[in-house]
Amino acid sequence: MDASRTWSSAAVQRPGSLPFERLTGPQKVAILMVLFGEDEAAALLRLLPPREVQELGAAMVDLSGVDHDTVEKVLDEFLDHIRQQTDVGIGTDAYTHNVVTKALGADRAQSVLSRITAQDAQRPIELLDWMDPATVVRLIEDEHPQIVALVIAALEPDLAAKVLNGLPEDQQSDIVRRISELRDIQPAALEELERVLHTKLKANTTLRASQIGGIKSAARIINYAKQDDEQRILRSIRKDDRDLVREIEENMFVFENLVKSDDRALQTLLREVPDERLVLALKGADEAVVERLLSCVSARAAAGVREDMEAMGPVRLSEVQTAQREITARARKLADEGRIVLAGRGGDELV
Repeated sequence: MDASRTWSSAAVQRPGSLPFERLTGPQKVAILMVLFGEDEAAALLRLLPPREVQELGAAMVDLSGVDHDTVEKVLDEFLDHIRQQTDVGIGTDAYTHNVVTKALGADRAQSVLSRITAQDAQRPIELLDWMDPATVVRLIEDEHPQIVALVIAALEPDLAAKVLNGLPEDQQSDIVRRISELRDIQPAALEELERVLHTKLKANTTLRASQIGGIKSAARIINYAKQDDEQRILRSIRKDDRDLVREIEENMFVFENLVKSDDRALQTLLREVPDERLVLALKGADEAVVERLLSCVSARAAAGVREDMEAMGPVRLSEVQTAQREITARARKLADEGRIVLAGRGGDELV
């Protein structure tokens, strides 16, 4: 049930409707229950004692209509109360976004969210997580490359890859190099980042010192880029620092990561892998990897692969690694074509 449409039909301003200042506690809760929708409201009511259920039911009946401004005031008050409970571990950012969007719909929620998050975000970077990649690019594209690298390194990998791709191509390899070289961030750098975001987001925020960036961060971001973009960036970095590229590649999506993908993705992949290459790749793999991949083929095919592995005898480790890289590259190509979704790489989830 779409709670925003429910409210739009129910919250039509009518003569005699109550202003925010005159709403009682139960009436405010009743408004929130309407916003949550029937299923969620019913689930919450089941947790309340009979007397409170009766009070809420009466409050819902008594509401003669509430306009959207009043709804926003009720939400603001509710969210202020939630933010005061953060010391018991409530994750308010995601919760705030979900509640407000569900209540008002994506368009109207944006104005509420911008007001709430701009005032209360504890980390400037967290506010960027709500923005689309193009907006983040516009926000940072004119900044010093080190500031750009610091911002991108702190984003979620899928968003970071899209932001990186939105920057000029001749800057992307430099940004990835800078991300890979980040270690413990100095206070001066954090202060500069805070100053930039404070100016552009008009928010009074502070950024706690944290360890972001590094080889693994750069590798995760590259994992979410399309393969053509990845190869272009790595080629550019390799011209100046082959060792750095090797370290990045060692932390990127590897053969062992395949076990995290679902059966459908692995079945599609294995249908395109020659039997002899699969046998060789599995020859040097952990038993858990062997079992996971062979669970996606028929019992007869799995038995045949194991027999071939035993009959193969000793092989060079370099040959095994080459076969594994071939299969991993094929998997990534299938993911780039949209035919499969690999856990740990970018792309839309399958539902």
